[in-house]
Amino acid sequence: MSLFDLPLETLREYRPERDEPADFDDFWARTLQEAAGHELAPEFVPHDAPLSGVRVYDTTFAGWGGHPIKAWALVPEGAGEVPCVVQFIGYSGGRGLPVDHLAWPTAGFATLVVDTRGQGGSNHASPGATGDPDGGAHSQAPGMMTRGILDPERYYYRRVFTDAVRAVDAAAAHPSVDADRISVWGISQGGGIAQAVAALHPSVKAALIDVPFLTHFRRAVEITDRDPYQEIVRFLSSQRDTEEQVFRTLAYFDGLNFAARGRVPAMYSAALMDTVCPPSTVFAAYNLWTGPKEISVYPWNGHEGGGSRQRELQLRHLRKLFSVD
Repeated sequence: MSLFDLPLETLREYRPERDEPADFDDFWARTLQEAAGHELAPEFVPHDAPLSGVRVYDTTFAGWGGHPIKAWALVPEGAGEVPCVVQFIGYSGGRGLPVDHLAWPTAGFATLVVDTRGQGGSNHASPGATGDPDGGAHSQAPGMMTRGILDPERYYYRRVFTDAVRAVDAAAAHPSVDADRISVWGISQGGGIAQAVAALHPSVKAALIDVPFLTHFRRAVEITDRDPYQEIVRFLSSQRDTEEQVFRTLAYFDGLNFAARGRVPAMYSAALMDTVCPPSTVFAAYNLWTGPKEISVYPWNGHEGGGSRQRELQLRHLRKLFSVD
């Protein structure tokens, strides 16, 4: 592992041109309007977890296409209405178990830990419980990155991002959540999802975006040989005449285009030795974010980023932002 990307002083000024479809906003407005045609129907079933000081709910709500999406809701015991962190998961992982997600509720926040459809089936550390009924009609490379990639209407992440937007509404429906103090958080794929949701959902008040995946696709596939971006490379190496269509589809899901619409306070992190989500892809989004922002830089770390150190900074940041005693 080495410093393989641009120097830090260059990263701080790096603002690449964006490939943004002319109908980007219309595409997402139409997508979310279609999703709103399905009843959200959030269910919070008390879960008997062996924990003290935290109430746990096995949660289900309707995402894209009305499909059931699973989540865990964790709420501090005895709390009134509290702020909520909606948490999205890294690539291949699911919602795991409630014991995995205690930092936020022990700090005075509710948290909704959202499954990523179709993932978590082979991740022993973070199992999932949500399928993907609408798998796409085209061939794909193994993994999720190229599922439906020849058509933005059928691309996998259209469903994932829609599920995630709907998750904010599900969180707001819990009686212990203050709907005026909802933030989003994620690492890697979860960071990319959080970045998109913060731009798409008007009720999100803050975003915590760690080493985000799904950002600056063109540069990422050109400079890293690591998965998951390499799934796209392998697809293109086989489907040689699809390059234009592939990148046209990805433009509707590129974190750069969401970051350019980011208005709420955002806290990013980047690791300069990260070969999975290269630091130039992270800084490109951060530099485009138009709202209040700060970034933590970890010069000697890879894709783990700041780890627990970053979590502590985020806890302090949100406690101050949301006036949590």
